[in-house]
Amino acid sequence: MADRRTIAGIGSISLALAVLAPLAACSSGRDEAAGPHRIDAGPLVHLSAEGKVDPSKPVTVTAVAGSRLTDVTVVDPDGRVVAGKLADDQHSWQTTGRLRANTAYAVRISADDGRNGRGDTTQNFSTLAAQRLLTAKLGPDSSGSGVYGVGQPLTAQLSEAVKDPQARQEVERALTVTSQPAVTGAWYWVDDKNLHFRPEDYWPTGTTVSLAFDGTGSRISDGLYGGDRSALKLRIGARVESVIDAAAHELTLKRDGVTVRTIPVTTGKPGFDTRNGIKVVLGQERSVRMSGETIGIAAGSSESYDLDVKWATRVTWSGEYVHAAPWSVGSQGYENVSHGCTGMSTDNAEWFYDNTRVGDLVTVVNSRGATMEPFGNGFGDWNIDWTDWVKHSALGQPLSTTVPPGQAPAAGMMRPEV
Repeated sequence: MADRRTIAGIGSISLALAVLAPLAACSSGRDEAAGPHRIDAGPLVHLSAEGKVDPSKPVTVTAVAGSRLTDVTVVDPDGRVVAGKLADDQHSWQTTGRLRANTAYAVRISADDGRNGRGDTTQNFSTLAAQRLLTAKLGPDSSGSGVYGVGQPLTAQLSEAVKDPQARQEVERALTVTSQPAVTGAWYWVDDKNLHFRPEDYWPTGTTVSLAFDGTGSRISDGLYGGDRSALKLRIGARVESVIDAAAHELTLKRDGVTVRTIPVTTGKPGFDTRNGIKVVLGQERSVRMSGETIGIAAGSSESYDLDVKWATRVTWSGEYVHAAPWSVGSQGYENVSHGCTGMSTDNAEWFYDNTRVGDLVTVVNSRGATMEPFGNGFGDWNIDWTDWVKHSALGQPLSTTVPPGQAPAAGMMRPEV
């Protein structure tokens, strides 16, 4: 028989263990609940940027030995975030997005010291000012009514020539076109300093359009950065198309596809044939002085003229107009006797003037003249096939002018169509 004292002793030990076991479990739980402790992450990280830095070079953040980065965010004063990449080992981070020139940046860093300590720090750096800045003069000038015809191209004239293909892509990325309704369009590099934008088809009636160059501080090429922002807004009016048939000696004006009036006209006579093709109204003048000397006709010759012309609607920079020509009323509708312009009676010219605006389409057909050149003498943009047009974009593809969510359309200041 076992000794009662032995049994009692064993029982006492078992009871003691039973009491201690829960206490040990509770002790372990308190350690886990404590979790990571907060620290100052400043001593754990190193920012490569000191003082003013070259905006063309990447900025890096590294963690000291034994530590790791958990998050890095670089933002400019406007809250725009610079893209970056964290290394797989979380020991370093580097900017992958472009930095802007002459800009102050805040770097928000989160790090772990490897000993259950975690914290944050914010550090700062600035970029050097650019030596050369690229700006863009945008068109058309919408300081007036801001309403244009469906054929109006958008233009950007750069302050410096840009030849490098990659730099041209940066310029196109800095140019933003948005519209409601959205259209498919593309930029065309006319030369090293001038770009035109047009939709694949004419602008829809009532479209509101915004154009902006916003490359401020962005690197375009070595030593060249985007300058001040520029922007404009405009609205597209009714679809007004005038077709001048040089063989039939008549002009037909349509508004939104409906014929409004057919007018007898005279166009360029042999040797002064009116250009064929699609043109865009450039401007209008109630009265303009026209002289044959401006197109190379010698004063005093049999072809010379010097006239005060009324109700003149310009379609080329070299001097082709649709205008009043009371001296040729007898020929209008029958033969071509002008020096290249389209002439009509004074009453008809005034009516045409009143029913046409900048950006409207004027197409000449069946003339013996050459086709309107695409650039340099007005807007012959619509004479270029769409496929060929897109090929002259640095990005090599069309874009959609969709308005980003939350952005207001460019309509506020435009007067209603009448």
